[in-house]
Amino acid sequence: MDIGLLLLRLALAALLLGHAAQKSLGWFRGAGLAGSATMFHGLGFRPARPMVVLASAAETAGAALILLGLLTPLGAAAVIGTMTVAAAANAGKGLWAHHGGYEAALVYALIAAALGFTGAGAYSLDAPLGMSAPPVWAGAGAVVLGLLATAPVLLRRRAVLRGAAAAD
Repeated sequence: MDIGLLLLRLALAALLLGHAAQKSLGWFRGAGLAGSATMFHGLGFRPARPMVVLASAAETAGAALILLGLLTPLGAAAVIGTMTVAAAANAGKGLWAHHGGYEAALVYALIAAALGFTGAGAYSLDAPLGMSAPPVWAGAGAVVLGLLATAPVLLRRRAVLRGAAAAD
């Protein structure tokens, strides 16, 4: 089981780090900071450039904690939050990624949530701290914290989109 958790953590962290680098650095055929800010602006995330920086930083921090297996529920919360916002932004396109939907964001958030409940396993920095298998409340707390953190961002986006619709 510990090897499985390690592989899951490594895969999720690598994908999230790439996802963040696309937005912030333009790596892996990403839009970079300027292009991502234009996209964020169009999606109603304002101010767009700071929102790109915030999203990239949260994804990177969550990925790093998950990669290291350090404070895994906290890393999971960061990933759950950022991926919930990403999923909300693409919800109108449906589930499937090939139509621009929220499939990937949902999968990343669910994997992070699972890791929040299972912990990072024996091959982690949590293990020597006695936190390799956290209590259920830590996983539930990761989910709740991640979802609560989305509220200001999504409420602000909703207000921006309503204002834009009213102006039309």
